[in-house]
Amino acid sequence: MTVSEPVTRPVPVPPLAARARAIGGSPVRDILAVTARPEVINFAGGLPAPELFDAEGIAAAYRAVLTEEPARALQYSTTEGEPALRAALAARITARGLPTGPDDLLVTTGSQQALSLLAAALLEPGDTVLVEEPCYLAALQVFGFAGARVVPVPGDGEGLDPAALEELVRRERPKLLYTVPTFQNPTGRTLPAGRRAAVAEVAARCGLWIVEDDPYGELRFEGEPVPWIASRDAARDRTVLLGSFSKVMAPGMRLGWLRAPAALRRACVVAKQAADLHTPTVNQLAAARYLADRDLDAHVARVAGVYRVHRDAMLAGLAESLPEGSVWNRPEGGMFLWVRLPERYDTTALLPAVVRHHVAYVPGAPFHAGEPDRSTLRLCFVTQTPQEIAEGLRRLGAGLREGLREAGRGSGPSAREEKDRQV
Repeated sequence: MTVSEPVTRPVPVPPLAARARAIGGSPVRDILAVTARPEVINFAGGLPAPELFDAEGIAAAYRAVLTEEPARALQYSTTEGEPALRAALAARITARGLPTGPDDLLVTTGSQQALSLLAAALLEPGDTVLVEEPCYLAALQVFGFAGARVVPVPGDGEGLDPAALEELVRRERPKLLYTVPTFQNPTGRTLPAGRRAAVAEVAARCGLWIVEDDPYGELRFEGEPVPWIASRDAARDRTVLLGSFSKVMAPGMRLGWLRAPAALRRACVVAKQAADLHTPTVNQLAAARYLADRDLDAHVARVAGVYRVHRDAMLAGLAESLPEGSVWNRPEGGMFLWVRLPERYDTTALLPAVVRHHVAYVPGAPFHAGEPDRSTLRLCFVTQTPQEIAEGLRRLGAGLREGLREAGRGSGPSAREEKDRQV
């Protein structure tokens, strides 16, 4: 006679952490997954144009490193970053107007990691963070994952309002302000020099960290460069400057950096040790070799020249494609421009109809920490050719009109919409 074991119901595993349950994925990444088909003209991504990568130069740098010093390239490295790369980065930052030494820098696995390290080093659950409105979406994810309370700073077409910033700092007592002051993602706008100086003064008067993210600043098409907030005397001891090779060399190398005061930088080093020990050695050495052997500034100038043509192509087609009453900006550089449609258009609700026309954008609502402006959208102009941009805008206009008709909103079509419908 066999005695069977008693059957027990398995006990469920413990749940995910509350922060993992509360923070959703990136709407941009979700859209890219849906629109990966080759027939879709994708204005949604923030991807640099792959045909402009200096693939030959980067490959030569990797070959040289792996041929000449393979043991070093394939070995563990220091958490702070390879000395050769930090020295080259310090020289580039100094040349752009901010005296910097190699020991002022921490190399990170993309500048996105730098944000995560800063959140780990600075933020306790419940701390307040101030951001621009609208704000870089992945920064909102980082701060949300850290359990921070995110408060938007009012602004206008030129960026955040320093007077509103000071009022919020005194009332909310935040730990930090996060800003992308040059060719901002998602709006493409640039904070003027006077406002940057005022932001630095607010931080000095009120006690505030500033995180100045600059992934696009070198991609200038026109106008004069505006000095970093970090270069202002009032903010030198309280500003963290973030940078990246993703938009000027190649995003697949995953190389970024942060420049921070010593105590905060050391805390970020400890946080990075807990995250990944160090950024891949071979990538760092290849980047350092590329900077030694090639003219990155000349390459960036070529890229910016092409991007300017693409921006101009998009600006030229918007008036004909978007509904009457739409407004948009003219960025002096970067990768994005920001559109506000008439109030009756909800760009999140309209996106499925637009995608059916084989074109995509990013709705503006997810970029807002406060009350979203649902009539806004972000367009990336760098990945498509001028001919594709023209065709994509034609499809965008048709998709918006179809989506609005399906939603049954509005008081009737405008004259332009009626003409297009007849055609």
